[in-house]
Amino acid sequence: MSQLLHTMIRVGDLDRSITFYTDVMGMKLLRQSENAEYKYTLAFVGFGEETTGQAVIELTYNWGVDNYDLGNGFGHLAIGEEDIYARCDAITAAGGKVTRAPGPVAGGTTEIAFVEDPDGYKIELIQKKSATAALG
Repeated sequence: MSQLLHTMIRVGDLDRSITFYTDVMGMKLLRQSENAEYKYTLAFVGFGEETTGQAVIELTYNWGVDNYDLGNGFGHLAIGEEDIYARCDAITAAGGKVTRAPGPVAGGTTEIAFVEDPDGYKIELIQKKSATAALG
């Protein structure tokens, strides 16, 4: 059986990104490795290890590159939350940026919110009861 392991995003400041995903989003730093020959560092963050069936995020820092053009091909990461309202309050209190307040989608009942990480990547928070109902 196949399994989604991770999504990789390039970041301009690895420490800042690790702090955001751990302190603000509540993930854990699972592992980190450095490749001096090719001048990059990888950090994997998530709510659990891939070995337990969890998908994680690979943060790639290419040494000396402090920002990227995000383009328009990437949409967002999505995270299921028990209470997006409380989660957005906690994210704001921790210094995170909520870009779309929690509430139902236009013309629907699924409750969502959006936050933005320090590099500008969008993260959609979906109320878990809404997310599972939308699965069909």
